[in-house]
Amino acid sequence: MRAHRIASLLRAGSTIVGSLLIGISFCAAPIAAAAASPMQRASVEPGVELEYWILGTGEPVILLHGGLFADWFQPLLAEPALTARYRVVSLHRVGYAGSSRVAGPVSIARQAAQVRALMQRLGIERAHIVGHSSGGNIALQLALDAPQQVHSLALLEAALPVGAPAGGAPPARQAAMAAMMDSWRNGDKAGAVDGFMRMVSGPAYRAAFERALPGAFERGVADAETFFGQELPAVSQWQLAREDAGRITQPALAVIGAKSLEVSPIWSARQQLLMTSLPKAESFVLPDATHLLHVQNPRAMAQALADFFARHPITSGR
Repeated sequence: MRAHRIASLLRAGSTIVGSLLIGISFCAAPIAAAAASPMQRASVEPGVELEYWILGTGEPVILLHGGLFADWFQPLLAEPALTARYRVVSLHRVGYAGSSRVAGPVSIARQAAQVRALMQRLGIERAHIVGHSSGGNIALQLALDAPQQVHSLALLEAALPVGAPAGGAPPARQAAMAAMMDSWRNGDKAGAVDGFMRMVSGPAYRAAFERALPGAFERGVADAETFFGQELPAVSQWQLAREDAGRITQPALAVIGAKSLEVSPIWSARQQLLMTSLPKAESFVLPDATHLLHVQNPRAMAQALADFFARHPITSGR
């Protein structure tokens, strides 16, 4: 059964999907997993296991999802432009879905080390690394810490630390962040999640999000402790100095949504930082998308990634 047919069945809530998933719950497996290997687990440090699954064959591609939602990449995994040509490893980062939860801080560097450990467990010496939002920060840290394991980078609106963009409205963003954190501290997890998504993707995000990932919002609320308690502090403490960025010499695809600039000028500032800091950065503007990117336009995103990897094949050497 083709991936787009599976995706349509999911959106319709068909009971057929339940049998196709062979007992794997929707929140624990991507759309395309019905025709692929079941979810597996691997130890990446003492007491910490990550869920992962593998789709397709070919050069390895590691997907690092953004914050709040463990299943950000589900729509992308239904696109054969990517999964029919590459061995795609998608994982749930620490604290998300069924991966281990840990107490205390979880730094970007620690998560990069966990990704590196997973690659070693899977026998992957070198891979294309795709990171969305805070997953992009982890991808960059991995390239700094283990450059021999990173062949190329695809950075999908990475959550980079930047100053106030020219012409922007920092007070409005600060007010939105303050309101979101107030909701979180007062126990309103759904309100905090909604506030964050409105801030990064615009007020109309919910319809597109629920259409592509039905039920994901509720699962994000369930993982809100990880995001607000561990991930946001880790992102705020992480820095990418220009001299460090200059050491990342792998080809890098810097992706920005065509509609992201309508939401906030911060996305332009972050894109500019990547383009001026990474020696081999290429820019790609994804049509018809905000920070939801591959959730809103998975076909174009999958094709852009596949084309980028094809231009920079691992088999061509280092």
